[in-house]
Amino acid sequence: MAETSPFGLFVLLAMGHFVGDFVLQTDRMAIEKCAGCDKTLPWIWWLTAHAACQGLIVAVITGLPLLGLAEWILHWLIDWGKCRKSYNLGVDQGLHLACKVVWVALLVSVS
Repeated sequence: MAETSPFGLFVLLAMGHFVGDFVLQTDRMAIEKCAGCDKTLPWIWWLTAHAACQGLIVAVITGLPLLGLAEWILHWLIDWGKCRKSYNLGVDQGLHLACKVVWVALLVSVS
């Protein structure tokens, strides 16, 4: 991948996030990833698979599998909180984008 600015990296990560959350996530996955709404598979499988897709997107964009793992874990926890109705979609999306800011800051600080 070509060199990109920190802002450019954030834009790529944000675009990847929205593809993962709104294009690749099926309606079934969006509903059944929440405990009590699962009908075809246990909710934990849906949530884990969705968060893994997000982790993969981060790993591919950054080239760092460990950063992808961190995304996988944090995305899972954030969505779990939303499913428990601890916050709404706007807060959920803000937390996801805040993670992208943290990933860029980490990458800038180690380069």
